Amino acid sequence: MTAVTISSKYQVVLPEELRRDRDYKPGMKIAFVDDGETVRIVRLRGIKSLRGRLKGRLQSSDVEREEEDRPL
Repeated sequence: MTAVTISSKYQVVLPEELRRDRDYKPGMKIAFVDDGETVRIVRLRGIKSLRGRLKGRLQSSDVEREEEDRPL
């Protein structure tokens, strides 16, 4: 664990080992998620990064649909 200091402008610098290990680059979007006890840094990804993630999963579903949701 590396400690960082909050600047007078409320800015922090991500430690080099964190940037390297998580592959953070300048210009990336991140969010701070506060669960009341801890704050997590979450990388925000564009919609294009999700392309192909569901390939093959939608057609081979074993889940039965409700009658009103079934195709005619």
